[in-house]
Amino acid sequence: MPTDAYLTLTLLLALFVLLIKTKIPAPAIFLGALAVAMTLKLAPTAQLLKGFSNPGMLTVAVLFMVAAGMYATGAITMIMDMVIGVPRSVVGTQIRTLPPIAFGSAFLNNTPLVAMMIPVIRDLSRAARLPAQQLYLPMSFASILGGMCTVIGTSTNLVIAGMVMDAIGREGPGLPAVQAIRMFDPALVGVPIALVAIVFMILVGRFFLPARKNGRQSDATLRRYTAEFEVREGSRIVSRTLDDTGIVSGEDVQVLYIRRGTGILTNDLMNEKLTAGDLISFSADVDGMVTLWRTNALVPHLTLNPMQTERHTHHLVKAVVSRQSKTVGRRIADLIRDANTCQYKFVALSRDGQPVDGPLEETTIEAGDNAVLEVNDNFFYECQIDQDFALTKALKGFQLQRTDRAVEASLITLAMIVAVALGWMSMLNASLLASGAMLLTGCLPLHTAARSIDWGTLVVIACAIGLESAVTQSGLAGQIAALLAAMGGHHPQLALAVIFLGCSVMTNVITNNAAAAFMFPIALSTAGQLGVSFMPFAITLMIAASCAFITPTGYQTNLMVWGPGEYRFTDFVKIGSVMTLIVAVMTILLTPIIYGF
Repeated sequence: MPTDAYLTLTLLLALFVLLIKTKIPAPAIFLGALAVAMTLKLAPTAQLLKGFSNPGMLTVAVLFMVAAGMYATGAITMIMDMVIGVPRSVVGTQIRTLPPIAFGSAFLNNTPLVAMMIPVIRDLSRAARLPAQQLYLPMSFASILGGMCTVIGTSTNLVIAGMVMDAIGREGPGLPAVQAIRMFDPALVGVPIALVAIVFMILVGRFFLPARKNGRQSDATLRRYTAEFEVREGSRIVSRTLDDTGIVSGEDVQVLYIRRGTGILTNDLMNEKLTAGDLISFSADVDGMVTLWRTNALVPHLTLNPMQTERHTHHLVKAVVSRQSKTVGRRIADLIRDANTCQYKFVALSRDGQPVDGPLEETTIEAGDNAVLEVNDNFFYECQIDQDFALTKALKGFQLQRTDRAVEASLITLAMIVAVALGWMSMLNASLLASGAMLLTGCLPLHTAARSIDWGTLVVIACAIGLESAVTQSGLAGQIAALLAAMGGHHPQLALAVIFLGCSVMTNVITNNAAAAFMFPIALSTAGQLGVSFMPFAITLMIAASCAFITPTGYQTNLMVWGPGEYRFTDFVKIGSVMTLIVAVMTILLTPIIYGF
């Protein structure tokens, strides 16, 4: 083996050790490895730096902004809200959540998608009294499975597609013919795998996961509030009953009455069909009240002073009425404030830890009352000398989802997907146009666009692509490929299995982009030495590089649900090992049949 090949192998081993054993940020490790490769001249400088101009890497950067636009406008939240509803069992919840999540992940970055779904799953588990541990991890796995189905489904797929484009037309001994990977080429294998794996999770997966139910129980000693909300015009709950919507479940929230016009409804409220403008009075603890407030179909009834800001910028605060407050002894309905004072919506009120009797607007304020207010960002500044409240506390982590540009964002994203699927333009071109349209239409503020790009991920991708050149140019890829060909006895399917195994192991211990970049030249050389088509190897790499089910650190979405789900490492190992086996067997069997050697 040439000296450069030994040096490259040593460099890669050192890189793996640093990634696994140290807390040094991955971008720093990859930049250092690239600098060493350049210093040792393991490949031409232009080849080592080609990752920074690779179309796949640039497409990943732009798609971060497109996904951020879908997130910022609440488009995905609205779609999921319509699709999911409120199921009553773990199986029912998984049936309604996993397929839409997988479908969404096929076209959008799954990290923001899972970020949006975590609070949705949390609220569902609380409302239906379901064990959240049996919902979070399947959601992460579904997003990974969906990403396997299209070229834009994961950044790894884009990286591999970009390296395939670079390899087209490359001539040399032992190199196979290479063809471009189109938008839905991975779907021929990815969709059957996703379907089987999702069915497995729905039918069997819960037996591999803990079933600790939400530990929070409603208690009579917890403070309860009277909260009043109106049914919003055109919302999803119009013409449906409270029982159907799932807004009220368990002891967190109870319905007191419904006011429709001048009439008051008090009987069989859970089966009463709602109409736009209905005022619903609830008794709720603080968590239940927050869940009601975050429901897009409901708006607080009492607005004491018109608020000029958009609701998605508002927050909730808890406030205690002071003895010196001018509001003491006055009805809430009479508290119309001057335009120059702080603006807020009156959401809920509690007295001595209990909900108040009667309509909120008819309630007379007393010192010591606990109120929950919807406020804008200027509330604390404008009310700092206000004597109405003795104590105010922001309820952290709760904010309304913006929905005013959801339709525009959805149409822009759909147009991008259609343009690529029909071959009208490249993925990079379409995503650039889509991100520009998001900015021009106001779906995505410029500062949000800048923050949405994960620069660390881009650095890792660019450096990994550059190091792939060192693996190829040094002769290391050819040496490993020859070894694999000899081990497989010139059986390409066995070589495919070895490639899958190596890539899937690497993706669970280092980044999936790096695993794909390092295995790509080996797979390319192996296909060349076996004299077979590279297409089955390319698709296998795409799937294996995303097969990060066994460890919580193997994939970003696994890390995101690790904490909220209170999982142990062994929980990932148990269900992840079975998932990996399912994906591996189906990939190795299907890719040769569908794409042919």
